[in-house]
Amino acid sequence: MQVTPSGRFIGRFDYNTDLLASITELCKKENIRLGTFTVIGAVTSAKMGYYDQTAQKYVYCVSLEKKLEITSCVGNISLKGSEIFVHAHITLADWEGHCYGGHLMPGTNVFAAEYYIHELQGGELIREFDPETGLNLWPK
Repeated sequence: MQVTPSGRFIGRFDYNTDLLASITELCKKENIRLGTFTVIGAVTSAKMGYYDQTAQKYVYCVSLEKKLEITSCVGNISLKGSEIFVHAHITLADWEGHCYGGHLMPGTNVFAAEYYIHELQGGELIREFDPETGLNLWPK
């Protein structure tokens, strides 16, 4: 699918909000149905998932109750059915430089988070169930 740039959104999320929910709520509010994003900042706690390829389900691999820097948070926005769906991965670092990463899950609480969302246009990507992986993926 060929896409072209559309809107660009920058800002920050509120203190002590859920990071994944904040991204999703903003996309719904602005009706961003296709795009990419990055987030930088810090969190007071984090939950990151790992996709178990054998069991074909997400499991929590890291649950951290400590202050961490967001060294990278990237993702995409598309549709799952008719709903806006945010898919994000995050890498976090503690004060000693130890890094943790995985699939961003609910339960990651914002200390400070600045976002850049790049909306795209040119069609819609509606995730489809892929029986090989057990995931809802973009169509081929």
